[in-house]
Parts: sequence; structure tokens; C-alpha cells
Amino acid sequence: MKRIYLAALLATAFTSYTTAQKDKEKFSCANIKAHNSTLKSNTLNIQQIAETEKYDVHFYSLDLNMTNTSTDLSGTVEIHGEAREPLDSALFELFETFTVTEIRFNGSPVNYGRQLSAIKVPVNLLAGESFIIAVDYGGTPPDAASNPLGGAGMTNDVSPSWGNQVTWSLSEPYSAFEWFPCKQSLKDKADSCAVSVTVPSTCKAGSNGVLEQETNLGNGFTKFSWKHRYPIDYYLISVAVAEYVDYTIFANPTDAPDPIPVVNYIYDNPQTLPNFQDDIDETVDFIEYFSDIFGLYPFHTEKYGHCMAPLGGGMEHQTMTTQGFFEKTLTAHELAHQWWGDHVTCKSWADIWVNEGFASYAEYLMLEEMYPGEEVQDMNDRHTDIKSQAGGSIWVEDSLNGDRVFSSRLTYNKGAAFVHTLRFMINNDALFLQGLRNYQAAHSYDVALGTDVQLALEQVSGLDLSEAFEQWYYGEGYPVYTAKWNVVGSDLFVRLSHSTSKPSVTPTFTNPVEMRFTRSGMSDTIVRFDVTSNNDLYVLSGLQNVTNLNSVDPKNWIINNLGSIQHDLNLGISAVENLEQIQEITLSPNPAQDFVTIKTPGTEKFTLKILDPRGQLVSEQEVSSNTVIDVSSWANGLYLFELQAENGERTLRKIIRK
Repeated sequence: MKRIYLAALLATAFTSYTTAQKDKEKFSCANIKAHNSTLKSNTLNIQQIAETEKYDVHFYSLDLNMTNTSTDLSGTVEIHGEAREPLDSALFELFETFTVTEIRFNGSPVNYGRQLSAIKVPVNLLAGESFIIAVDYGGTPPDAASNPLGGAGMTNDVSPSWGNQVTWSLSEPYSAFEWFPCKQSLKDKADSCAVSVTVPSTCKAGSNGVLEQETNLGNGFTKFSWKHRYPIDYYLISVAVAEYVDYTIFANPTDAPDPIPVVNYIYDNPQTLPNFQDDIDETVDFIEYFSDIFGLYPFHTEKYGHCMAPLGGGMEHQTMTTQGFFEKTLTAHELAHQWWGDHVTCKSWADIWVNEGFASYAEYLMLEEMYPGEEVQDMNDRHTDIKSQAGGSIWVEDSLNGDRVFSSRLTYNKGAAFVHTLRFMINNDALFLQGLRNYQAAHSYDVALGTDVQLALEQVSGLDLSEAFEQWYYGEGYPVYTAKWNVVGSDLFVRLSHSTSKPSVTPTFTNPVEMRFTRSGMSDTIVRFDVTSNNDLYVLSGLQNVTNLNSVDPKNWIINNLGSIQHDLNLGISAVENLEQIQEITLSPNPAQDFVTIKTPGTEKFTLKILDPRGQLVSEQEVSSNTVIDVSSWANGLYLFELQAENGERTLRKIIRK
């Protein structure tokens, strides 16, 4: 695993990269999911939803008959569950146009009530009792044209590039009931599932988990029986049927006890696999890298894989992504969902960021590790898209609006950019990645909220990220920075001001900001500044030969615009800048070997923060005059001492050489 150190005082130069072509399907994951749910909502009313929460689903068994030439299907689905409380009925969903031929409760046929897509089965259960509801049904799932709710849980289409006809499912966020009876609740993951599909013998059927049996039934039909033994949310159960060839390769993550099969169902055209083979093979590298940084691939005892289908992107079905083509950022994004969305799933669609924001940032991490330089343009493009409008939060207020839930600008791009900013704020990649692994471990095979990510990162870093989440996650807009600078004697004065693009919602952003200074006869130096208000003044002593402040946020850690940078000859001269009082504060000797003595005016107390050459916090303490700091064990380099007065009106920053 590559370690990246985020320097606060580091001479650096950036090269601007322009990709030969930008992924035209970059946000296709967002596009297809939003299309799948435009104007769509859970069809149950509040009372009906409450009824579904009276039982837990433990297992889904799907035994279906399908073909690659239409979406027509028939078969039997079993819902295995357990009553949370005494029950006289159990309610689940199935799209209203399907014909139900029989429903059995614990093996016996029962009468049932049906109101549109809500089906209620009479039961007599005590709390803790298990049950099985079996539904024999058939028909044609709705398509986007005929379904007034929008979207389609099952689609049939022909690949415009390769000519293959495919039938495939895509259930996110509320479309699973459009092809099988189910309970659509994010909080209730099934413990496991089994999907058996009988198809024409010229076809294969791909699904979740392990292919346990492929049975030739005669008469031109074959049955594919898949079993998945991990917890799974309703929308991640999948099936795809087409004339496929099986191209299986193996990944070997560091901690995996056995090689992990990567099972790829590829169109059986002679040209399709050779065209994509190199891109498919990269999946192995991605699994091994993401296992290093996020934790071992969570379904390593079974498989990962792909089923091709003519959709403009991909859908992260658990262990078997449905994907339209193979390209490194798309493949990395959908694979990353196996951790971010499948292993740990958003508890509410309002917190879809825990799925899509991190899968999108995984693209950036992959580029940074395997295609160094390309990640620069990736984040630039995300920032440009985010700033195309002034407002919008990552957190989703209207979680029944599919276009908003899967907004490429907010959920994907701003979501990824916020993860990037959190990484910058933590300023230690080892801690940042440990926080991500801790989050995965704490919510393993379960659901979580955005605040759970906040807690995990706070615990490893010791930071309070409340303001960051208030401003960037729940808030709207971005800062517009203006900087002024001047050198007076040996002191560098910097005033950083900012307005915001959505001041009525988020008037201030208090994330740290880096600035790059040109120094005569020396390398450029980047200094990290804490931001506490819309108008902060900083004084740095000991940063010699500064001739220019040439950029704010030079490494693009923050979504922002730059208003102007100005050399203000009056900055630091006026009495209102408290120059004389600030100059009464001394730190000596400089350079230091064993100790640094701080002298401040009178009995006034200051908060001292010390940052090491990588910009990481060495210590934070309260000091007053004649405080002695032991530096004898420190490595040689530049250290930034920041003293802030109790009233917050004065801040001194001094560079100490060791």
C-alpha cells in the first residue's frame, strides 16, 4: 500500500494533467440509478411500512424461469423471517401486475389480501417465531414507459455495441418489488439468499454468491443455482441472463486465506473478451489494493464478478456487479461499493454518501496509486462540476426523489470531494485509512449513517469534526477566498478572508487552508493555516525571503474559488493589527537544539499548537511567559509554532528550525 504524506511545509511543484479523454460514462452509475427511480417512492403508506417492520427477513429463496429475450418471468420466491412481536398478518410487496397463483404460509396454502402492490398474509405468530412465506407468481415486470412510478426493476435490451440481448435486474433504490416479492427496508438485511434461474441452454444466468450447481434439465433448458451466505440488502440481490462466456481470474489479497475468484460473464462474441480483457484483468489489482486500504474484501470466501448488460455504467450487485463495459474508474467504483454500500450499507437513502461518496473517492485513490497524476484532473473535474451551481448539500433531504438521491454533482462529486477534505483535515494518511477500516469493522455486514463515519474518523484522529460535517455535509456551497500578504521586518503578515456561495445556509467554512509562498533563492514553501472566521490575520516569524504568496489551496484539497491575492503594503503596519503587542512575543533560540523558551507580554495566556514538517500536530497546550518546550528528541526540520491569544484576536506563527 502506498503511503502519502500531506506536507504543511514542503517545497513542491505540480504538473497539470489532461486526460486523453474524459470518461463519457464517468457518472453513469448516478445516471442509471436516478433514471431507475425518477419520481419513484416506496409504494407503501406509512402504516403499511410500519407493518413490514414487525418482522425480520432472514433469507430469500428465488427459483425463477427467465429468458434473455424478454423480461417475462415466473417461479416461486420464499421469504424466511422471524416475528419481532406477536403477529396476525405479514405484509410484503410485489408489483400489482404480477399474477399470484398461490401463497403458502409454512407450507400450507392461505388466502391473502392484496391492495395494489401490498400483499398481506394471515399468520399466527408469537414474538421470536420463524416462518416461511412462499409465493408462486408470474408475469411481466413494469418498464419505465408503463410504470407510472418510473424506473424498471427488470430490463431487456440489446447491446448497441455488441448486439447481444440481455435481461437484467436493477433494484436500487425501490425497484426490487418489481420483479420479486420482498420487504424493501434498508435496515433489514437478509442473512443470506439463494437465486436459482432456469434459462435456455444457450444462456447463462449470473447472480450473487457461489454457483453451486449448473443442471441440464433437458428440452433445451439449464438451471443455474447460486447461493450467497452473507447478509445482503434487498436491492443488491440480482440476476442477469444472456449468452455469456465465463472468464474467471483470481485475486490474492495479502490477508486472504485462499485466492478469490473473479467470475466474469462476458458476451459470447469472439471480439468482446479480447477487447476488454486487459481492463477486466485490472480488477485483480483493484481488489488487492482496496483490501490493503479498506480491509480484506468482505466476501472473500465466495467471489467477486461481473455480468455484462447494455446499461450506461454499472450497478454494484453484491459479489456480481452488472456492468455495461470495462474502464478503470468505472470498474474501481463498482468494486469499491462491495465495501462502501454492500458490506456496510446506508441506513437511510438520506445518507447515500456512505455508499456513493466513498465509492467515488475510491476512484481517486486508485488513480493516485496506479495512475499517478491522473487523480489531479479527476478532482479538478469534480470541483468544477460541484461549483456549476451555488448550493446543495451532500446529505439528502428528499430521500424519495431519485434524481436528488443519485445526483452526480452532490452525492457523487461533492461526496468524494468531502472525503478528500476530511483526509486533508486529519493530515495523516495512516490515521485516515485506519478510521475507514474501523468504520468498516464497526458496522460489518450492517447499515450506518454519515455520523458513524464522523465518529470513526474522530476516534482515530482526536479531532472534533462537528463543524466540518455541519458545513460540508449538511451545509451548502463553498468558500471564495481572498488573501493579502506583506513582509514587515522579519515578520510575514497574511490576512485570509472568505465569503461563501450560499451564505444564507453556510456563512463560514472553518476547514484549514494551505498557502504556497515563493522565497528568493529557496524552494517554494506551503504553510497550513487554521481558519476560525471569515477574516483571519496570521503573523509568521522566521519564514525568510518571502517574495510572493502565489496560491491558496495549491493542492486542491478544498472545493473553493479564489477571489484575489494581493500584496498589501499596509498590512501589519496599522495599530489595529496589534503589531507591537505581537512583537512582544518571542521564541528563542532559533535554531533550537534542546529547548525553546516562549516569552509573552505580562501574564497573558496563549494556546500553543506545534506542527511538524509534515503538518502533523506535535502538541497543543496552554502557555504563558517563560514556558520552556523540550525539543531535544525531535527530528531535524522546520516546526511551526502557533500561539493564539485567549480572546482570539491575535495569532502568532513562528517557524523554528531544529
